[in-house]
Amino acid sequence: MELDFEQLDDAALVAVMDAALSALGDGRVRLSTGKQKLDLLADAVRLDARLTAWLSALAAEIERGEIAVQEHGTSTVTWLVDAVRMTRRAAGRMVIEGERLQRFPIVAQAAAAGALVPEQVQAITQVLQDLPDDFDTDQLRQAEELMVGFADTHNAADLRALSRYLLEVLDPDTADAREAARLERDLRTAEHNRHLTFAHDHHGSVRIRGSLPVADAEPFIKLIDSYTAQASRALDRLDPLAPNLTPAQRRADALMALVDRHLANALAPSHGGDRPRVVVTLSYDVMVKTATDAGLLRGELIGTGEPIAASTLRQLLCDADVMPAVLGSPSQVLDVGRAQRLVTAPIRAALEVRDQGCVFPGCDKQPTSCHAHHIVPWWAGGVTALHNLVLVCPHHHGIVEPGHNPKVDRWQVRLPSDGPPHVIPPKRVDPTQRPRVHARYTAPMRT
Repeated sequence: MELDFEQLDDAALVAVMDAALSALGDGRVRLSTGKQKLDLLADAVRLDARLTAWLSALAAEIERGEIAVQEHGTSTVTWLVDAVRMTRRAAGRMVIEGERLQRFPIVAQAAAAGALVPEQVQAITQVLQDLPDDFDTDQLRQAEELMVGFADTHNAADLRALSRYLLEVLDPDTADAREAARLERDLRTAEHNRHLTFAHDHHGSVRIRGSLPVADAEPFIKLIDSYTAQASRALDRLDPLAPNLTPAQRRADALMALVDRHLANALAPSHGGDRPRVVVTLSYDVMVKTATDAGLLRGELIGTGEPIAASTLRQLLCDADVMPAVLGSPSQVLDVGRAQRLVTAPIRAALEVRDQGCVFPGCDKQPTSCHAHHIVPWWAGGVTALHNLVLVCPHHHGIVEPGHNPKVDRWQVRLPSDGPPHVIPPKRVDPTQRPRVHARYTAPMRT
């Protein structure tokens, strides 16, 4: 039976694709030769590229029409994070790529046909966006056609390097002047896009990514190179089992040497009312046992919940401050009532141990990036006490902060006496207003 796809709506067509993918993944082997399988892989990559282009266009259409705002009171990116568990970065990239394709129809047509893989689409639209603002419509169309044509023989990295060539082809008389102007624009863009991010891989490592303008990065590179050159092995040179470090590993060690020297000389400013420190939570008995023998690991980092090896914990204990953090114990004042509006250091420490970050489901902001939010506002008679406080990031603080009109349909926070903080969605999001809790509180507890 042949399906008439023209008679199906979008939802039905997606259902057909879903069914086809289920059939492809049922474990049966339909192709026998290697060539057939290679051809299948190439066709599947093109199909994936077409679907990616369609998804980006759909996300951009939803963003442009503010559909997520109307239906759920959130941006398209926030809705994707909650609805399909995408990261904010991936969801944002999808929307941005869709918006770029709307601007460049020739590229969009090629992407929809599967002639470009997503990486090529990103490279081409970035190059086109960086063209001079005074290029007319004909020049932009010619640039699109050239870049799409180059995609037949150039990968994404090569396509990004074609910006100067485009200028020479499209406007040869002013290519040099425009190139100089482009370099200035690139500098401003690099300054705007500078960033440094840390991402836990949940396997014992933190991935560090960043971007700096070339001139700003050069002193950092020279500094790391100097520590790399200074580092030398001592007695471990005699150890036949000592690892032969790669250049990348030596640079990583140089970065840690730089950090250690900075900490040893107390050069860093205070953060959150205290000097920068790594905070580990564990019971006192386990701390003593871990410090004296192999022990059983019970330590984890505040904010990320990442467990750390006993050997690392023992190193930290060599130069550690011990702070009692038994919530509600007489050793710390956890309730200052109405006498003080701002959160005290002991209450702040207790909040970080208890909440471990922003309590809003799906938010990954760590304690140091959060505000201490009064569930019952100060202006409404709320007290500065642990039972009336939760950690929320600045963005979600604005969402859950109660207004003066109790009838307004808003997000709310509740703190049960026997459980983690609950976030109550407004009726426009969930008519039943089912309480939600952050995923970090639903993970199996370590024993």
